[in-house]
Amino acid sequence: MKGDRVEIVVDAGDTTRTYEVVATRAGRRVETAVRRGVVEVSEVTRNGSVVRTARFMANRVLALVEQPVPRGEEGEGE
Repeated sequence: MKGDRVEIVVDAGDTTRTYEVVATRAGRRVETAVRRGVVEVSEVTRNGSVVRTARFMANRVLALVEQPVPRGEEGEGE
C-alpha cells in the first residue's frame, strides 16, 4: 500500500547508514527477501512487477524495520 516503508540500517565500517524504501504510489507495496547472504528490498506493483530494488550484504545489515501504513480497524460500523 502507498506509504509502506522499510528502513535498513547498515554497518558502514566506522559508522552506520540508514536507507529507506517506500511504496510511492497507490497499489504498490514493499517486499523483503533474504537470499544467499543478500538482503533484497523491492518496491512492487499490483501485478508483481519490480519497480526498484535495494540490495545489501546480509552480514552488514544491523536492522531491518518494516513500517506498514495503518489500515484502520476491522469491524468498523458493525
